[in-house]
Amino acid sequence: MDTNLPSTKLELWGGMECTINRIGNTYRDQLSETGHYTRWDTAGLFKSLNLQALRYPILWERYEPSCGYNINWSPAQKELKQLRDLDIKPIVGLLHHGSGPRHTNLLDDHFAEKFSVYAGRVAAQFPDIEDYCPVNEPLTTARFSGLYGLWYPHQQSSLSFARMLINQLKGVVLAMRAIRKINPKARLIQTEDLSKVHSTHTLTYQAEFENERRWLTYDLLGGHITSGSRMWKYFTSLGIDERELEFFLEHSCMPDILGLNYYVTSERYLDERCDLYPGVKPGGNGIHAYVDVDAYRHHQAIGLASLVEEVAERYTQPLAITESHLACTREEQMRWLKEIWTTCCQAKARGIKIEAVTAWALFGAYDWDSLVTKAQGHYEVGVFDIRKHIRPTAISKMISSLGAYGDFYHPLLDEKGWWQSGNRNVPDASAKNRRPLLIIGKHGTLATAYAKACVQRSIFQISLSRHDIDITNLEDVINTMEAHNPWGVINASGYVNVDEAESQQSECFMLNVAGPEILARACRDRGIPFMTFSSDQVFSGNKKTPYKEGDVVAPVNHYGVTKAQSEKMVASAYPEALIIRTSAFFGPWDNFNFAHTVLNALENKTDFCVVRDVVISPTYVPHLVQFSLDLFIDQEEGIWHLSNDGGILSWADFARELAARGGYKYDQLKSTGVNEMNWKAKRPVYSVLQSGRGATMPTLERAIDDFFNQRALQPQAHGRK
Repeated sequence: MDTNLPSTKLELWGGMECTINRIGNTYRDQLSETGHYTRWDTAGLFKSLNLQALRYPILWERYEPSCGYNINWSPAQKELKQLRDLDIKPIVGLLHHGSGPRHTNLLDDHFAEKFSVYAGRVAAQFPDIEDYCPVNEPLTTARFSGLYGLWYPHQQSSLSFARMLINQLKGVVLAMRAIRKINPKARLIQTEDLSKVHSTHTLTYQAEFENERRWLTYDLLGGHITSGSRMWKYFTSLGIDERELEFFLEHSCMPDILGLNYYVTSERYLDERCDLYPGVKPGGNGIHAYVDVDAYRHHQAIGLASLVEEVAERYTQPLAITESHLACTREEQMRWLKEIWTTCCQAKARGIKIEAVTAWALFGAYDWDSLVTKAQGHYEVGVFDIRKHIRPTAISKMISSLGAYGDFYHPLLDEKGWWQSGNRNVPDASAKNRRPLLIIGKHGTLATAYAKACVQRSIFQISLSRHDIDITNLEDVINTMEAHNPWGVINASGYVNVDEAESQQSECFMLNVAGPEILARACRDRGIPFMTFSSDQVFSGNKKTPYKEGDVVAPVNHYGVTKAQSEKMVASAYPEALIIRTSAFFGPWDNFNFAHTVLNALENKTDFCVVRDVVISPTYVPHLVQFSLDLFIDQEEGIWHLSNDGGILSWADFARELAARGGYKYDQLKSTGVNEMNWKAKRPVYSVLQSGRGATMPTLERAIDDFFNQRALQPQAHGRK
């Protein structure tokens, strides 16, 4: 445990990304897309997280899609009972980045009244609920819908922004009035993005305005916008009637808890030097054109600690972080959450009234990289990965520990997140005292790719070659483990020549079977994660549909025999080991894979034989490495299939795809049958892999695009002749 943390313990809350937003006449429902409505059976999952509260949506658009609709409350009744049985307090949300059902919208003069009627119906149905967040992030929603035109009703004017904000906040006031008629103890937990704008000197005036505007949600609800103030003048200059502002002075509804949502995109940087940001579309204010970019990526953010201090100095209400999520690799997600938790613990120890941190997007989210304006199916993994099956990630173990003990530690948390200042790729002075990830197989294709990925992801690693460690020698393995004290081991070594394995069976056995088993036993004895690799060659090829993890192995060559033996021996020695089956590597960092060989032949106008009757599932090495690292950090176990999604084609078809993408003709590609190849070892004629356990890698089309993009960056890359 981290002994530097203050003893003050925060509450741990959770939340499901539940946005229902409208684009034109189309509604998108995040809970539907993540499968919540069809597989609500998550009581055990929530129990395992040790949550004290859950932001729970009873959203207007879902439960009352039309005026006077006969609401079926049974889904909410069932789910709220489960939460009650688990002693998890619900924080009920009624509108989440939405514009309401079809009979209203954010510019409707009667929006607030209609919304309050729905709020009253919810309260009457669930009179024991005490905590409400009627409207999530009203200022943010008004910006996206009224100022930028991204969401319905797609307006782009300051007046539309102002009207949408006022309508939502009036809706909050009236909703809480209706709710408190049923339950006078009901508390308002009002969320808003914890934003901050930075800028160049030229745009200081714009940053100052936006930094005052960011408080409008709390200032209006609390009756702090008074006649003559800057924001009062701003609203009236746009055409807002003073009586609309006076409403908030007469009906003050300051939140009981200020809910602060903080993301890496919450802090912004404005820069009029638009040419410095190729690909970023400039905006403007009528005086200057400028770009609005993430401060963490393009400048320097001040961070959560300073922003919490600003809120605490401005308001006296208790605070909570009500959304905390990062769309990134697993260790970066852990680092982000741990930094927020630690920062809030330290703030509470200094006397700031902060009550909780919320782990957001428990089941992930779709298409937030486009602000949910495009249906591209881009999934961000959350605390659970919901693809195919609900699978807990490493974040779930972290949250469970934070909820139970107020702390969590993993060696990966010793390194900085990408958003932190400084060059994190420079080795840390204290790295020698840190536990590394040990990668076996230095100089090989896989090990090289893992080393590159670890640099990108700031994972302290040590790569060892066969001269550094003899994996077939138990004593040498034990001594190496003691010398380096790794927190995990990845075996990326092995005998790889399928044909030569037929005549070098003893060496193939030692490297592919004996070595991995010894490593597995050594990791088991030290209680650390272990990952090793197997192959599609363990299958006979008699199937006509993709092989899943549970299919029977029946290798047709000696290489496949050793891989099948290795799977069995490793699983027996260490049942918690992770075994990745994969197929047909191709990647940008070596010149010995099929893709490079094909392209080099085409560039040099050399004939190249390609097999037309062996069907495979090509695997792009950088994708394989990234996805398997996430599984490894999640401490997954057993056999997993990893190959690029949708990649089912013959070697000949794969070669043609590469030629087409590279702009080459097919003249040099000579199609031939497997029996004409004179291979020493027999091959399965169909060895397509597909995971039944939930792992989904990018499509083969995306993999080929990434391959060509990376290949163009390599010093040895050839141009088209």
